[in-house]
Amino acid sequence: MQTEQPAEATRRTSLRDEQKRLTRSRLIEAAKQLFTTQGYAPVRVDDIAAAVGCSRATFYLHFTGKPDVLRAIAEQGTLPSVQHFYEDLDHVLDSGSREEFAAWMRRAIEWFQEYKDLLPAWDEATTLEPEFREVAREGILALPNVMTSYLSRWPEAQQDEAKLRIELLVAQLERFFTRWAMQGTLDVTAEQAAVVLTDIWYPALQTPGK
Repeated sequence: MQTEQPAEATRRTSLRDEQKRLTRSRLIEAAKQLFTTQGYAPVRVDDIAAAVGCSRATFYLHFTGKPDVLRAIAEQGTLPSVQHFYEDLDHVLDSGSREEFAAWMRRAIEWFQEYKDLLPAWDEATTLEPEFREVAREGILALPNVMTSYLSRWPEAQQDEAKLRIELLVAQLERFFTRWAMQGTLDVTAEQAAVVLTDIWYPALQTPGK
């Protein structure tokens, strides 16, 4: 009986790992497309598997369910990009420039535009799935922590207040964009919105005594 050589066994293992990685990546992309076009609730696990051409059982080799694959979509693109965005805000606030802050606000509106089609699925999942609600909560709570310079300028006794201000900024931007771009219930240009949001939030984010 011929024994498989170590090099051959390694190649076979590497090939299987690559196939698994590719299948997972394809499932994530298929789910993203379906969530974008149909929303979260109507999409079934079977729909995601069929879009890739694999079985339901194969889907469950990679994910525990729809909340898990949406979490993977968020971790792959949405959450890292929004964290970088608030790291940028940290630098903007360091500059002390209102003009830089207004420019950041315009970029924030553009960021929401980029992810506009996926946001309804995110909101649906947050409402429907307790598991994903925790993901969304963790994502929001993580944003103040990337703003290390901003937090360092607040007294220790007011750290919770400083973080709350950032969390409220996140919440208002999300709510504004939902009503403006997705529901169409606010009649305002992006530039007008950026000006007013700057008027509200530039002074609100100043550190005590400034």
